[in-house]
Amino acid sequence: MTTTTRQTPDLATEVVTGSSRLRALAGEWADLHDRSPAATPFQSHVWLSSWWETYGRNANLSAVLLRRRGRLVAAAPVMTVRRAGLRVLRPLGGDQSDFTDVLIEDGDPDLPAALGRALAELPGWDVLDLPEVRPGADAERLAAAWPGRSWRLPASTCVELPGVPLGRLLAGLPGKNGNKLRRELRRVDEAPIQVRDVPAAEAEHAVARLLDLHALQWQGRGINVEHTKPRFRAHLARAARRLVAEQQARLIEYHLDGQVVAVDLVIVGKDFVGGYLYGTHPDLRAQVDVVTLLLRTDLGLAHELGRPTMSLLRGAESHKTKWGGQCAVSHRLLLARTPAATAYALAARARVGGRTLRGRWARLDRVRGRALGRRWEALDRVLRRAR
Repeated sequence: MTTTTRQTPDLATEVVTGSSRLRALAGEWADLHDRSPAATPFQSHVWLSSWWETYGRNANLSAVLLRRRGRLVAAAPVMTVRRAGLRVLRPLGGDQSDFTDVLIEDGDPDLPAALGRALAELPGWDVLDLPEVRPGADAERLAAAWPGRSWRLPASTCVELPGVPLGRLLAGLPGKNGNKLRRELRRVDEAPIQVRDVPAAEAEHAVARLLDLHALQWQGRGINVEHTKPRFRAHLARAARRLVAEQQARLIEYHLDGQVVAVDLVIVGKDFVGGYLYGTHPDLRAQVDVVTLLLRTDLGLAHELGRPTMSLLRGAESHKTKWGGQCAVSHRLLLARTPAATAYALAARARVGGRTLRGRWARLDRVRGRALGRRWEALDRVLRRAR
């Protein structure tokens, strides 16, 4: 279903509430995506329509579109869900998208405010919650033009490396860490591992192998449970096939002794290459450092495609930060339509504060543990000398 209203003589608002109509937007959505410099593959029609097909059953679609003389110039792909009694607009793509955004055609400074008015006039919601807005996203322009209250909270941290070959990156790393990583790269270079790009026609089978290996590598540890569910497998296989076909993703297989020992899904954005998800056989870790193996290929791809950045996407774990690079912090943007949004924002801010406090206590506990360990070691040395 579609409803249309008019903002100005040449600018019309359209609200799409039906799945079939969303599917029919594929061509012009792709055109708008091309004209939106900040857009990532997580805002592509391929990714969003696949996600909605799998995850959209318990939500109400309300994709807000702006057209100028019939041409699509802005889009906010959102849905209405219930959270703690409030009506919340959430973006399509959910937690499976590393970046959240709207789409706005480049070159018209009035479009963010026009899209804001169209969203504000949409009935039946209290707060718009955009959880992973990367620096420079169109959603930041929307928030700046928002007619009501808004809140900006820290979200995920992404480690970003320059899009240069791994050897060149490691050449600039000093000290013991740099030497260790260079040794790991030499081991990877010497290993008889073949690397293969998977064509779109084989993408669904490759994704199945990826997820099987991913479950195997996390066996007995804290895997993201969603990655083990049939619905995620269905979405990722369908989306990966289409993204690979449209050159917005690469599926890369690693072969050793005739067996597939690793599969890596790499997202190809306009200004970055991003490591989305990989699976490796545990036996491979005995031969090479897996992250070094994957980064050698992914950084080479970024360099080949002329992308200035290789993003390790959400998370700043030690296996990512050891390569140097910079940390880019995404933000959660909350835009209010009704006064009830304030309570939602305060609760969200309190959760951020709780995570920060828990993180500080965890770091303090680790420091205290190391200090206590050093004291016991010193005491043990004294006792040994006394004996």
